Amino acid sequence: MAADKLISSGGPWESVIGYSRAVVAGQYVHVSGTTATVDGKLMHESDPYGQTLVAFEIIANALAQVGYSLEDVVRSKVFLANAEDMDAVGKAHGELLGEVKPALTMLAGVKFISEKMLVEIEVDAWKPA
Repeated sequence: MAADKLISSGGPWESVIGYSRAVVAGQYVHVSGTTATVDGKLMHESDPYGQTLVAFEIIANALAQVGYSLEDVVRSKVFLANAEDMDAVGKAHGELLGEVKPALTMLAGVKFISEKMLVEIEVDAWKPA
């Protein structure tokens, strides 16, 4: 196995689809695409800003399990259902990672597994040895 550690959120899809919430590989932590789903329920159904904050809360929790934080994020990828949500999602991203300034990719027009999902975020974090 190439991974040093696998981090699970305990979500039902992980075992069915075959993925981990996050994977530690050397000095990197790669966090899978994360939506605002908590205990199987989507939070802030019509609020892209709120969904972004919850997704980052879940991401921060996964990073914290291995001693990393949002301050260690070097790349973020943001997927939007609707391009018009870019400002709200960008505002939340900037509030949380504005000082960090990671590399960023933002794509719009993504079709999620639920039409109520407005945003999905994945990040890569890195720390020196």
